[in-house]
Amino acid sequence: MPITLKKLIKKETVVMPGAYNAATAMLIKEAGFKAVYISGAGLANSCGLPDTGLLSLEETVLLSSYITAAVDCPTLVDVDTGFGGPLSVKKTVRAFEAIGAGAVQIEDQEFPKRCGHLDNKRVVPAREFAKKIKAAVASRNNTDFLIVARTDSRAGEGMDAAVERALIYLDAGADMIFPEALLDKREFTQFATAIKAPLVANMTEFGKTPYITADEFAGIGYNIVLFPMTCFRLAMRSVETALGELKAKGTQKRLLNKMQTREALYKLLGYSPDGGAKKK
Repeated sequence: MPITLKKLIKKETVVMPGAYNAATAMLIKEAGFKAVYISGAGLANSCGLPDTGLLSLEETVLLSSYITAAVDCPTLVDVDTGFGGPLSVKKTVRAFEAIGAGAVQIEDQEFPKRCGHLDNKRVVPAREFAKKIKAAVASRNNTDFLIVARTDSRAGEGMDAAVERALIYLDAGADMIFPEALLDKREFTQFATAIKAPLVANMTEFGKTPYITADEFAGIGYNIVLFPMTCFRLAMRSVETALGELKAKGTQKRLLNKMQTREALYKLLGYSPDGGAKKK
């Protein structure tokens, strides 16, 4: 039986690249990573939408279920603001627990939310968000299913408020705290010193946070390090380059050495073209 995320974070700092579809999740697992992050931005952007909470609960569950079915390792799902109030959060937790996810991450922004590294974010009152956390904790069937509380309050309210909110969310029952968009390693250290609980760090590109390595995060006390959009951004840039070449030359011949081969894809999928069935 695969190890749970709850047990894994007790053993090591878990590096979690973000997946936006099942094939990408399979590559993450094949590369040796022990867990997969199901990025809300990745799912939305892959559907041609901005990261503003436009996907419904049903759509997010369906897209996530393809990923959880494809890999036998823990997954953490970004569920934005939880798709509504406390009653909706209960439904959300039950839905993601049912598809085999290992955890959900809920944030304290107002709806419609914004990417965590953009300006002008607005957060709900801490006590109001704590009700969502309590509802999430009460609705899960298995205590191995983790509830991650993300606070986006650093930008608008400052570090002291982010710490205060984290303490309120822990008191409400959150298993882990995710301080979004801290500005430097000193702030991450300050937060970890103040909050004696499992912590999540976000190492996204082109955002508020400078580039800090996973080992550095481990050294200051973070249990999960997310790379939510790295695979998506690299894939999109590669496709842009390929389309430019195809448009200019009318052939893909010079791109072949940049492609995953047919054989490599079949191996990843567990498919034999000589009559073998795709593995389950």
